Amino acid sequence: MLKEKLKIYFFEGSKHIEKIKNAKNILIKHYPFTIDTFEELSEFEKDKLDVLAFRFAKLQDLIGDKIFRNILNLMGFNTQKPFIEILSELEREGFINTQKWIALRNARNSISHEYPYQEEKLIEAINYILENCDYLIEVFEKLKAFYETFKKRN
Repeated sequence: MLKEKLKIYFFEGSKHIEKIKNAKNILIKHYPFTIDTFEELSEFEKDKLDVLAFRFAKLQDLIGDKIFRNILNLMGFNTQKPFIEILSELEREGFINTQKWIALRNARNSISHEYPYQEEKLIEAINYILENCDYLIEVFEKLKAFYETFKKRN
């Protein structure tokens, strides 16, 4: 049951990654974003920015809410503990850097809550996500590789 759930989660995550990479390839020419470049985006590029933000948030939620605990369960760890302890365990196992994960979460929260007259904060978050979406993908790939290896052994 646990392996089947993870299989579905990794399939879903792969779809998010595909969309993230596509959006990043289109938007990267504007990096780093400024207020001026942000305002000059075409409607198509604004749509890709929405895709990037949405898929980044979905991937991070999927990893944080579903994959982390299930991978630790596969490894035999007790996962009935606060999330920060889950992050620490994952860092000890070499899957993540806790501080970087938290920074990604903060950027994700900034970009998903648009507030009027706070374009600078939004642009800062967009730039951070563009700089670090590869790290999120790397974390996903490490977890997936572990899962694939575990599945073959068991």
